[in-house]
Amino acid sequence: MDMPLNADARVAAEAARRRSFAIIAHPDAGKTTLTEKLLLKGGAIQLAGQVRAKGNARRTRSDWMKIEQERGISVATSVMTFEKDGTVFNLLDTPGHEDFSEDTYRTLTAVDAAVMVLDAAKGIESQTRKLFEVCRLRDIPIITFVNKMDREGRDPFDLLDEIEKTLALEASPVAWPVGQGADLRGVYDILHPSLRMVDSDEIIPLTGLDDPTIEARVPGDRAATLREQAELASGACAEFDLGKFLEGSLTPVYFGSALRDFGVAHLLEGLARFAPPPRARPADVRTVRPEEPKLSGFVFKIQANMDPQHRDRVAFLRICSGRLEKGMRLRQVRTGKLVPVNAPLFFFAKDRQVAEEAWPGDVVGIATHGGIRIGDTLTEGDPLNFQGVPSFAPEHLRRVRLDDPMLAKKLRKALDELADEGVVQLFRPLDGSQPIVGVVGLLQLDVLQSRLRVEYSVPASFEAAPWTTMRWMASEDRGAIERFAAANKMDMAQDHDDEQVAFFTSDWRRRRAEEEFPMIRFLPVREQHGLAAA
Repeated sequence: MDMPLNADARVAAEAARRRSFAIIAHPDAGKTTLTEKLLLKGGAIQLAGQVRAKGNARRTRSDWMKIEQERGISVATSVMTFEKDGTVFNLLDTPGHEDFSEDTYRTLTAVDAAVMVLDAAKGIESQTRKLFEVCRLRDIPIITFVNKMDREGRDPFDLLDEIEKTLALEASPVAWPVGQGADLRGVYDILHPSLRMVDSDEIIPLTGLDDPTIEARVPGDRAATLREQAELASGACAEFDLGKFLEGSLTPVYFGSALRDFGVAHLLEGLARFAPPPRARPADVRTVRPEEPKLSGFVFKIQANMDPQHRDRVAFLRICSGRLEKGMRLRQVRTGKLVPVNAPLFFFAKDRQVAEEAWPGDVVGIATHGGIRIGDTLTEGDPLNFQGVPSFAPEHLRRVRLDDPMLAKKLRKALDELADEGVVQLFRPLDGSQPIVGVVGLLQLDVLQSRLRVEYSVPASFEAAPWTTMRWMASEDRGAIERFAAANKMDMAQDHDDEQVAFFTSDWRRRRAEEEFPMIRFLPVREQHGLAAA
């Protein structure tokens, strides 16, 4: 497409006002509620619905899949775009349940920052730690939000100390709570001296901690306690340093209560002020800069049937460079085919609108009838592949059992489509037996069974497979893989990308295979679609 002469400057300017971030948390830390309130602050919705709402209360807007609404958990990634005070936010709400961590890993490839939500009573929990490690591997800057401050919880100093000791991350409080639990009155903004009171949008400017306005707003001895604690926090804790934050060694810490809509606006301001705009991305042949005029991006998620009325299928594309315009035709690098982008979509959970244009940092949906897979790179012509979209060896393997053989063709189509989405991994044994599905967590099997029944009208069940472990194989000596396959034909299969995989009945057998075939690397992780193995 023709672009105006000042196209490079326009791309750079639009990229500079994008903030793409994910929210990571242990289940029940309040992640979905915080997502709702951020959208509310951004003007994207009129009424937020908590996950635990009862009766006819509005369903939480970002949890739109039926199984999510029934169980009150997030199991899919929701993408939401909204604009506030000139900054465009792309918020990716990741699954909180650990059984869906693979979806979360992929989502974290598409963001430039993350908000880590901690429960004030529980601090850092197991899933939080795992997700933090992924962010660290990707050098993703993290902003911390200590949630549920309106309930009895741990001392804020204890929480800061835990962040530093458990995550080896400097914790810099940019605000300090005024009271806690039933006594929570507000927060004191350390970076820009002011008070933000609970149940009020008012920001009360102060000259500092010695400002007499504090006594007028904070009752009793709480004013003295605030001064003492905030001075100690300013002196004893790390001072906020933007450079350290961007390199991932320091986290600014905010306090609030998502349920009471307190501290959320402060957090959103921090995201706009501190979180980085889109950054350069490594590809297999070179590094791609966001201000480049030619469009490039990668698919990190595929979701089918977001609207059951339309049986649709949408690929989520993170734009890395250039300008996307409605009506473009993009090259799918893996196949060389041209993909028409006639109606790119911006999302608010399951609501959507057609995007006339989109820029680096944006996440758009592209309608597809199959053929696009997770990890695919789409460009205006450059033959490059973005790296870092992983596939993990499943921890649970099951054979699919179909009671009605007349539905075999329908099942095959359903499994192919769900494997395209990354709901499960699909393996077809070389001996021609029933397909094997692999999942990271067992709840994924519940989702698979539910979607097969509801969306495809295929009642299926699962039975134990004889294997416990799967590995991809890589070797410079192709003959070695062929010899291994010939000797272990009953334990071989092809994955969804037609790569050969090996199954093992125990970890001991896997180690034995590694000793007998030292020229073969048995891989627990690989890049999507035949890129360099991890």
